[in-house]
Amino acid sequence: MSGNPYQNLPDHAFWRRAVAQVAPGAVDPAVQAPFMIAPGDAVFTAGSCFAQHIGPMLRAIQFNFLVAEAAHPLASAALAHSFNYDVFSARTGNIYTARQLLQLFRRAYGNFSPAEDVWETDGQFIDPFRPQIQPGGFLSRREFEIDRARHFAALRRAFETLDVLVFTLGLTEAWRSRADGAVFPLCPGVAGGTFDAARHEFHNFTVAEVVEDLSCFIDELRGVNHGCRVILTVSPVPLVATARADTHVLAATIYSKSVLRVAAEMVAQGRPGVAYFPSYEIITGRFDGGSYFAGDRRSVTGVGVAHVMRVFARCYANIVVAPPPEAPPPEAPPPGTRSEVYMHQMEDLMRVHCDEVALDPG
Repeated sequence: MSGNPYQNLPDHAFWRRAVAQVAPGAVDPAVQAPFMIAPGDAVFTAGSCFAQHIGPMLRAIQFNFLVAEAAHPLASAALAHSFNYDVFSARTGNIYTARQLLQLFRRAYGNFSPAEDVWETDGQFIDPFRPQIQPGGFLSRREFEIDRARHFAALRRAFETLDVLVFTLGLTEAWRSRADGAVFPLCPGVAGGTFDAARHEFHNFTVAEVVEDLSCFIDELRGVNHGCRVILTVSPVPLVATARADTHVLAATIYSKSVLRVAAEMVAQGRPGVAYFPSYEIITGRFDGGSYFAGDRRSVTGVGVAHVMRVFARCYANIVVAPPPEAPPPEAPPPGTRSEVYMHQMEDLMRVHCDEVALDPG
């Protein structure tokens, strides 16, 4: 009998062996990381709502979550969180698109200055690129400018000192300025500013555009930090709303996530020191029987988050966390195995900050 290319493939290449016959909590689609994260490596996180889960996970396994922009030491944890400190590595708010990330880097280094740089409403000053970062807005333009300068300085320090950047892609739909192409995280008029069709336009990014933006960002980041590594993920959280009136939000979600998944793969495959991590696949794979999404069919449950973080810790930190009860325990776990108790902190992450929710607050 002649052989074929499938005969000697490992178990993870077959659905029956890797998914159908594996307990849901033990499914692990992260086959091999191109690099590892050491305990002392400074890890910077940014992106969509789902990116907020990385920092607490790193702390739970006693790794180095880079906090570049910290609250005043006298502020309580609750107060600091309400002002969006310690949500991401810096006080960036949600960065939903690759273009936003590239734009932020260039703004931090003075290479791009959007024409529409502040929104003033009833004496309150709103940052168009972090519209919900400051509860109630800034009290004066001077306060806004001081905070923005501090923010950019923190970002420059972080970009130049981080070892690993984890970026979670969230959306392809965006609103941008017709004047200079500046991309906003929310449509003007939703959480500040005033929408004007003469000044603002809708844009849905393509695979080619996302690949180009990610590639440019990585090139420019490595211009100030030559040895940094990048992990790309795609958020499994569906769109709150689509701006495409002729398209159902479900179809718009599938399009957006498909574009991001393909773009992330192309960049990861084409560049050294860049990896893709399958958080999207873990949550949306449906092998869990639907338990990874809450009743709104959008919010990711603590069980789902814990599964993602368990796989991340194994793949990038070589730390084995005990699987849930229904999964068979690992045989002879290596020294340093962490208990599932560390991952219980994931339940607290359900209170994530998500700018996009403002599109449909009801």
